[in-house]
Amino acid sequence: MWIRTIFSQRLSMDREIQRHPDGAHVAVVGATGAVGREMLHCLEALKLPIRSLDVLASSRSAGHTLDTAWGPKTVQDAETFDFRGVDIALFSAGKAVSEHLAPRVLEAGCLMIDNTSAFRRAPKWPLVVPEINGDLIALRPGIIANPNCSTIQMVLALKALDDAAGIDDVRVVTFQSCSGAGQKGIDALLDETRQALEGNRPAASKVHARTMAFDVVPQIGALLDSGNTEEEEKMMFETRKILGREDLRVAATCVRVPVIRSHSEVVHVVTRRHITVEEAESALNDMAGLRVTDYRQKGAYPTAVQAEGLFDTLVGRVRVDPVASNGLIFWIVSDNLLKGAALNAVQIACAAWNHARNGKTHE
Repeated sequence: MWIRTIFSQRLSMDREIQRHPDGAHVAVVGATGAVGREMLHCLEALKLPIRSLDVLASSRSAGHTLDTAWGPKTVQDAETFDFRGVDIALFSAGKAVSEHLAPRVLEAGCLMIDNTSAFRRAPKWPLVVPEINGDLIALRPGIIANPNCSTIQMVLALKALDDAAGIDDVRVVTFQSCSGAGQKGIDALLDETRQALEGNRPAASKVHARTMAFDVVPQIGALLDSGNTEEEEKMMFETRKILGREDLRVAATCVRVPVIRSHSEVVHVVTRRHITVEEAESALNDMAGLRVTDYRQKGAYPTAVQAEGLFDTLVGRVRVDPVASNGLIFWIVSDNLLKGAALNAVQIACAAWNHARNGKTHE
């Protein structure tokens, strides 16, 4: 329960924050999970004005109490919860739950920000990274899909380079932490590692495609007839949709690694016009939410441990691709539970609420 411990320690240092009588009524669905708990932290950190907060989960967790910055909250059963009067519902309880509850949420007149893959391919609903296509955010009944964790960190960098020099080709290999499978993914890694150290390595994993202790596994999600995995197909489709670039050539290989938290990626891009490493680093550094850690300082590249708990996505080892004309290679790391999930969702919520308060998008 490593993530739960970190979260509890962080909250214990904070005083209960003030409620805003004119703020939003927010519901967090999946509040007891790894991402749901981080959503609560991000709501606090980004200071979304909150009038009322409901925390929801499955019937198994209903009745338990969560300590939040808004005081102790009793977990309610998402299945029986009445969403009427809720302004924003943040969902991270699994695809099946999102699909099941979405009609009721929409009928209640609520904005649903969904962290699952349920609606990412739906043409009707936007797939949003606020720094890139935040103009699609509105506070009205509907759904805004949160992209895949590995996609979000990459498209921040791709947008910066596309604006600077144009991008034609993208090839990415990911090194994704076990928390990408939620708390159960972390627990599986720790349990499998303990067993392996005792000489009793399990024959199969209960969560991952293979046992994760001291190994890397090039499969996340089901293997498809195309030869790609579900995760790889997600990255390729979502990158084009977010950037509005149906012509963009994208290839992905997604790998699970025995890391608790934060995803790392090596990205190869081919640009339309020549751009120097210095120009590329400058463009990346100027992108909101990105930070180049080793600009003019060799060896200061970021790692998964370094990115843990940070809202920024970190970039390093920007260099010329020696085999591709106008090619660049870079390394990018981000906390998958934050910018890859909870933070991005809460940023969407804040933007929707702020725009509505300014009279821009409330309908």
